Amino acid sequence: MHNISIPNNWNTALYQDKHAFVWQYGEDLLKFLNPKPGESILDLGCGTGQLTEKIAQAGAEVMGVDHAATMIEKARQNYPHIRFDVADARNFQVDKPLDAVFSNAVLHWVKEADSAIASIHQALKPGGRFVTEFGGKGNIQAIVKALYSALESIGIPQAQVENPWYYPSIGGYATLLEQQGFDVIYSSLFARPTPLADAEAGMANWIQMFASSFLTGLSHEQQIQIIRVVEEYLKPTLYQQGTWRADYRRIRIIAIKL
Repeated sequence: MHNISIPNNWNTALYQDKHAFVWQYGEDLLKFLNPKPGESILDLGCGTGQLTEKIAQAGAEVMGVDHAATMIEKARQNYPHIRFDVADARNFQVDKPLDAVFSNAVLHWVKEADSAIASIHQALKPGGRFVTEFGGKGNIQAIVKALYSALESIGIPQAQVENPWYYPSIGGYATLLEQQGFDVIYSSLFARPTPLADAEAGMANWIQMFASSFLTGLSHEQQIQIIRVVEEYLKPTLYQQGTWRADYRRIRIIAIKL
């Protein structure tokens, strides 16, 4: 069994300052959740709590959980009136069954999708809903290809590098949900090229924040070299008018517990 790959020592300042798009795009997903006053809702992988707060503003009883203690600490500072706990998507428990589980930009970090789906299923009331969006099939294909090429250029073959992500197709993910007692009522896979903050430093920031596992074991000089090679490789396609864009593809699912 692989351990969950999401970093536990997230740089919360870098996340909040340069990667606000993670929750800003998630606001669109809240329309699909459509939280109602009095509903009990779990924000699974809440990060620093921005979307948890939006759910609370709708009048729902919301709790946020995240695998990273640094994120939970920051969320508690940001929104002291909301309950936040450290928990693992693959084996979390709730006190009483919920009306909804919401998860934005998280489940592509959880390779053991079956375990996460089982945990989500047991957390819901019958008729409860699971609303999620995360990286789908083809997500950051160009960036990953560039990282592998850059590592090969310094003699590190692809087989030696752990890719930390899980990017399923609609068919693959919907099947897993159906096998565990969900009715999938909505699914979509779409491209969302995402502008990265900080102009020329955007891609370097993104790699350091989200793709650090590709740089594990390298010296500082090698890491800088890898990032330079990746930038050079991607500049013709992902850098326009002074801004880097990540080649995101997202899967969005609504499923009901039978």
